[in-house]
Amino acid sequence: MPLLRLVKYYHLPCRNYSSNLSYFYDDLHICLCYNYEKQRLANCFDFNHNMKFDCLEQSVCVNEGQCFQDTSDCPQRAMCICPACFYGTRCQFSSSGFGLSLDPILAYHIQPHINLIHQPNIVKTSFTLTTIFIVAGFINGILALITFNNKTICEVGCGLYLLGSSITTLVITIIFGLKFWKLFLAQMAIISNRLFLQVQCTSLDFLLRICLNMKQWLNACMAIERAITIIKATYFHLLIVIIDTAIYDPFYRRLIDDDNEDEKRVWCIVTYPSSLQIFNSIIHTFHFFDSICQ
Repeated sequence: MPLLRLVKYYHLPCRNYSSNLSYFYDDLHICLCYNYEKQRLANCFDFNHNMKFDCLEQSVCVNEGQCFQDTSDCPQRAMCICPACFYGTRCQFSSSGFGLSLDPILAYHIQPHINLIHQPNIVKTSFTLTTIFIVAGFINGILALITFNNKTICEVGCGLYLLGSSITTLVITIIFGLKFWKLFLAQMAIISNRLFLQVQCTSLDFLLRICLNMKQWLNACMAIERAITIIKATYFHLLIVIIDTAIYDPFYRRLIDDDNEDEKRVWCIVTYPSSLQIFNSIIHTFHFFDSICQ
């Protein structure tokens, strides 16, 4: 059917389906249904289904998000449409799988260039509770380290694992405290040094992941009684194996800028290739079930 004749029938779908149909499309057009003098009519536009939504190959979106600009000539704004299980202004966060990042949980509530006293209540509450937990965890780690740093206790296998677990707990508390304070200072725009942010982006989450997995496995190993010589070898190889399961993580972490009309933020994100994402999920699941089976 000739195109000019076909266009005359575009009003029929809107009329036949009443208010249940808001839009429809074919190979050449996309049509919006609207009400006009008690009638349902179609307002149609040319539409290229093969168009690449990459903002003229300058897309700011990650994780395969589609980029849209306000105009093709001299664009001033861009926005991202995220695929399933991703969110954020740049599609930088994922709601699937496992993660350690505080950024998607708290960062959007922190207001840049505003004193802590004038931050939203959820930010002040989180700051207070987290500071209490960090101080309590640090004291607990010190006391546990003093308790298990004993020759008599370390004469048996479980004693060595308890000592290692105490050290790991203390390190986890310190790293988490550094990560939490960095998040606050960076999102409040007090820290803006790009090199510092990049170094912490690639290091803190990696070290925190290693220490958490190490603590889980040390606790699991306490259920097994072995000779001291076997335990020492296991302890050494355990650390090497755990580091090997996460050694790839820092290479896929980077900083992205999130600019809009009201504020500017810097995010630390990790983006794995699809094959490595599967491997990462398997490793996380393996460590997760280890902690359950302790």
